[in-house]
Amino acid sequence: MEKEWYVVNTYSGHENKVKEKLEMRASTMGMEDYIFRVIVPEQKQVEYKDGVAKEKTTKMFPGYILVEMIMTDEAWFIVRNTPGVTGFIGSSGKGAKPFPLTPQEVDNILGNMGMSRLDIANELEVGDNVKVIKGAFANMFGKVKSIDMANQKLEVILDLFGQETVVEVEFSEIEKS
Repeated sequence: MEKEWYVVNTYSGHENKVKEKLEMRASTMGMEDYIFRVIVPEQKQVEYKDGVAKEKTTKMFPGYILVEMIMTDEAWFIVRNTPGVTGFIGSSGKGAKPFPLTPQEVDNILGNMGMSRLDIANELEVGDNVKVIKGAFANMFGKVKSIDMANQKLEVILDLFGQETVVEVEFSEIEKS
């Protein structure tokens, strides 16, 4: 089984508390190998009030969080029984496990947050092969030359017209191949 992203319904306004509780439960119950990342989808918006620009963070989907996990019976039980969780989206109920988000849906949501579906720090190394999925070099394959965690960018060696060329791409613009 591989890890996939699921949408979990929570009480509205309790998303960050549920995230904290779920991460704590995964850690204390030894489920770090099954429950990986918990994300509250948020985006920054600029509001103008009295001519002054203020940056405000708003939830993209109030009442929902994203969980990257391997869907086992134990992991499913832990997430479902976390205080504040009301259920999974994509489950018909009656004990049926939910359907995961598609990679395109995850890329859209995380891309809007400036994040990547890949956990770059743990999943990608210099020398790994990647596919560029967005931007001017979309659908091209290359090899990672360097990783800049601070700026969330990679240098990738691509074959352009028979010549190796180094291009800089953001984490959200690549996937591991």
